[in-house]
Amino acid sequence: MKGLEILVVEDEAFQREMLREFLSTEGHRVETAEGGKDALDLIENRYFDLILLDLRMPDMDGLETLREIKKDNPEMDALIVTAFGTIETAVEAMKAGARDYITKPIDIEELSLLIRRIADHRTLVKENEILRQALKSKGVKGDDVILHKSGEMAELINLAGRIAPSSTSVLLQGETGTGKELFAKLIHSLSPKAEGPLIAVNCAAIPEPLLESELFGHEKGAFTGAVQRRIGRFEQADGGTLFLDEIGELTMPVQSKLLRFLQEREFQRLGGNKTLHADVRIISATHQELEAKVSEGSFREDLFYRINVITMKIPPLRERRVDIPLLAEHFIQRFAEQNRKQIEGMSREARDLLIRYDYPGNVRELENIIERAVVICRGSILVAEDFPFRQPTNEKATDAQYAKGKLQDAVEALERRLIRIALEEAGQNQTRAAKSLGLSERMLRYKLKKYRFK
Repeated sequence: MKGLEILVVEDEAFQREMLREFLSTEGHRVETAEGGKDALDLIENRYFDLILLDLRMPDMDGLETLREIKKDNPEMDALIVTAFGTIETAVEAMKAGARDYITKPIDIEELSLLIRRIADHRTLVKENEILRQALKSKGVKGDDVILHKSGEMAELINLAGRIAPSSTSVLLQGETGTGKELFAKLIHSLSPKAEGPLIAVNCAAIPEPLLESELFGHEKGAFTGAVQRRIGRFEQADGGTLFLDEIGELTMPVQSKLLRFLQEREFQRLGGNKTLHADVRIISATHQELEAKVSEGSFREDLFYRINVITMKIPPLRERRVDIPLLAEHFIQRFAEQNRKQIEGMSREARDLLIRYDYPGNVRELENIIERAVVICRGSILVAEDFPFRQPTNEKATDAQYAKGKLQDAVEALERRLIRIALEEAGQNQTRAAKSLGLSERMLRYKLKKYRFK
């Protein structure tokens, strides 16, 4: 982690000096101020990556100081330090523009972790801005841009940018509709093969007898109905990228030919003897657990290790609800234009309903829901009645629904829900989430592992 330029604003001399000394030993460049007014004077002549700001100060409180800082320096991050760690304090701090807050007495390890996250986030933002500029220069279409606000998606986009220049095979894992093909397009667009073709094949949509011919081509007379030579997808993708969606559906014979290609970069058309070569990068995708298929013998272990040199796990939409409003607005605009309707947005109730829904079909389902809502909408605002969900949301689950299963199942379902809410409200900070739940951090970590939280 690269050291940050940090300004510590604290009226207590002992606390101020303690923080300065600790942050300096962590590799940061630290300046101090006794109060809000001194801080504003310093910021006029010097840039800081992070402001560590005490909430209660005699001349000017931390929130007022932060609001003034943000007027001219919106890119500066801030941590609020307070002895009064309430939900109301946290909400006010976030509204004023703070990245997070920490309570007194300060836990040095927690402070170090928060600063490390801020530093990583700043690096991520800078790198993703470079990626956006690169995509813009390549003329990538708007619908191919991965819209997001969640940190997890930002990290995946950043990873895509870092692996794109290589020729390494990539495996995209995630539920149906999470946007795996968009990530394949992103990697291709940022790669040296961007000028070459991107050929996508849905292995689950092609009948098994035709799949080998579809991928590798065939010679005239190779089988009944093969009246002429056919060029397969590998040859079509020469100089570019081949995206194999639902790769878990490949038959064993096709898996063998794919493995040979990955090892030797050569293949033969069905019914042919000539060895062909193609300069192709392979990006695979699946919603299945390939490890389980390897264990049961339906997927080759050697092929599995060849295709997942880099694995990217795309989270389902229900695990990144912060992205839902942004995606919804994008789809509203698109379908309103397509249907020549004046739709200005959605009501607060409609927005809350969208955020609470679990989306078994992920982004693709959200897209379909918005398209239908736009078509049937009577006014200029989408309302909750325009969204005919097929299942109740978790937050609206009734006692009768919980009672359908065993008591233990109902308890665990409720625990998962409350833990998820607590983590979201705490900004994924496990210390604060545990405190709000009345659990020890050790017990929370146990439950996160038990319920397989990511």
